[in-house]
Amino acid sequence: MESRLRIAGQAVQPILVAFPLGLFVMAGIFDVADLSGGPSILGSLAYWNVIAGLVAGGLAVVAGAIDLVFVRRPVTKRIGVLRLLLNMATLILFAVILMVRVGEPEHQVGVGLFLVELLALGVGGFGAWFAGSLANGRTPGFARAAVEHRGF
Repeated sequence: MESRLRIAGQAVQPILVAFPLGLFVMAGIFDVADLSGGPSILGSLAYWNVIAGLVAGGLAVVAGAIDLVFVRRPVTKRIGVLRLLLNMATLILFAVILMVRVGEPEHQVGVGLFLVELLALGVGGFGAWFAGSLANGRTPGFARAAVEHRGF
């Protein structure tokens, strides 16, 4: 999928995806340290990383949606929608995590919420792998099967 949003010849959307993923991973690292008995400020640092990741992720989703609008081929459009849905699922999971953390003292996370955070990181990592495979010209088999055997 060719990107329409470019700066100095480089596609903007893949660059924007890297920021929220890095921020979400750092939030996970801070939460592991907080759950392991570290200082309570680590929970607050994770909380602010999630906020920054959601803002950056929103920009990445908007850039991906703009790129998707200009796609003409139906098969490529379906794969792009799948990529966009993976990115949005990650953001939705982290938004739920953020909403639960708002009411917690010092924005700390419990074990159950940390497991949801790991799930969100897994979905985000899978989405990044999937987009990277597409960028390298290799459509994963499940995506080919999903778009080829539909009657759309």
